[in-house]
Amino acid sequence: MARFYNEMHAGDDNSPASTREHYQRYAQWLAEQTGEHLQRQRAEADLSFRRVGITFAVYGDDAGTERLIPFDIIPRVIPAHEWSHLQRGLAQRVQALNMFIHDIYHEQRIIKAGVIPAEQIYKNAQYRPEMQGIKVASDIYAHIAGVDIVRAGEGEFYVLEDNLRVPSGVSYMLEDRKMMMRLFPELFAQNKVAPVDHYPDMLLDNLRSVAPTGVDDPTVVVMTPGMYNSAYFEHAFLAQQMGVELVEGQDLFVNDNAVYMRTTRGPKRVDVIYRRVDDDFLDPLAFRADSSLGVPGLLAVYRAGRVSLANAIGTGVADDKSIYPFVPDMIRFYLSEDAILNNVPTYQCRKPADLSYTLANLPQLVVKEVHGAGGYGMLVGPASSQQQIEDFRQRILAKPESYIAQPTLALSACPTFVDQGIAPRHIDLRPFVLSGKQISMVPGGLTRVALQEGSLVVNSSQGGGTKDTWVLEK
Repeated sequence: MARFYNEMHAGDDNSPASTREHYQRYAQWLAEQTGEHLQRQRAEADLSFRRVGITFAVYGDDAGTERLIPFDIIPRVIPAHEWSHLQRGLAQRVQALNMFIHDIYHEQRIIKAGVIPAEQIYKNAQYRPEMQGIKVASDIYAHIAGVDIVRAGEGEFYVLEDNLRVPSGVSYMLEDRKMMMRLFPELFAQNKVAPVDHYPDMLLDNLRSVAPTGVDDPTVVVMTPGMYNSAYFEHAFLAQQMGVELVEGQDLFVNDNAVYMRTTRGPKRVDVIYRRVDDDFLDPLAFRADSSLGVPGLLAVYRAGRVSLANAIGTGVADDKSIYPFVPDMIRFYLSEDAILNNVPTYQCRKPADLSYTLANLPQLVVKEVHGAGGYGMLVGPASSQQQIEDFRQRILAKPESYIAQPTLALSACPTFVDQGIAPRHIDLRPFVLSGKQISMVPGGLTRVALQEGSLVVNSSQGGGTKDTWVLEK
């Protein structure tokens, strides 16, 4: 069995003596629990989540589109010093990414300096020429960023990918914490766990801070594609938690170079739209003419600086996997600093040498589509059959520029309550970084767990589950 970092135990025997210091209080509590008690608590959590409607759409799943995201009752615990390191690295990374997006839609200094090839930007499916020269509030493009982090060893944190378009999952972070506090209140009396329940307040403050110039009391709305979207629960949840309206495109209209919301009391001016609708569908006059999800004329109001969109149109160019390898270069270029959090070493198949290496080592690599998301369209070499590898080889050869490859990291594992009992399962972490007048984040984020033994794919859409993430206060 491959070696991997165990978040809870330093040794192979999982004995009390091998328990890491920040897990010791929890491990002592866990040792006193019976399997029957834990099973009852897990069943109660599942029932509660189902009652509240915390589901996720799994497209193409024979079992049906709506399913419960499995919740694991054993938390992932992060000591204060590790979170401090992650927090600094996340703030640095998101600051550089925002500067990069502003630059490519304005001066384009990074392209002129030869740091990133021009074709990587202009041929990117997420690049929006319509955004060229548009001034956005506070020069912020990625107001909400979900940055996926993995650990390979002691202190070895890597950024796996940046999610800057419409990052999801924060509602599960909040609901997981509420569930743990309800099921195991004694644990929060014994452990100094940093709170996360103020995230909706932080998000609302952040959104209000980027309102158009001259608006003192901005009206904020959450814009959803509708109830059939996979993350609809989250859209409704965040609107309710922030105390703002949840709207669809049909609820909004443009008049006199402003955006209005239809209400029972007549039209109401909207200043900030937290949109969970993809660029292509936002404005049928500017993007896809067949979109029924958007607001005709929205881009014109946005260009005039009379409404703020979070996240900004065109932000996706920076979370494309073909741009990911350049993020450390962005940090050096814009901030004159070395990256605090490293990228995973990445081979770009558009480069002949990288393509040759990738094709020669497919059984050992993870290969991803540069525009892919949700764990779809990827090859995990060590977990694939020879036929799957050969089929993927042909796809790479047909369009090498559409793929990147990375070594298969031995992702850290955390004890997880599975059908067989407590066993290690691989995890990642998605902290949520807010950018407005300042950069802020709640401690921790969403820990996703690959529930199948040996699996490295944590995505909810691929059967992964979630855990509560505890950042211990000093």
